[in-house]
Amino acid sequence: MSDPARTISQEELTELQKKFSEIKHAINNALAVMMALSEMSQRRPDYSEKLASTVLTKAPQIVTSLQEFTQALNDKAGPRPEVVTGAA
Repeated sequence: MSDPARTISQEELTELQKKFSEIKHAINNALAVMMALSEMSQRRPDYSEKLASTVLTKAPQIVTSLQEFTQALNDKAGPRPEVVTGAA
């Protein structure tokens, strides 16, 4: 049996929106740095190591942030219902 529909309070929704906004901002900042380093490494190959280091550091942080947001969303609203697909 599935859980009854959950409701989210206005405060919880506001909190989730704030977290989502923070994650979008962090992703945008990380990607901007990576793009700048990528352009610089085309002109100055010594920037390639800095780019690689940044990507290896920032990418896992982004994934972790998204996982934490997904967990917070699931805690408040419940997991997405599974879609059943298959032959009739």
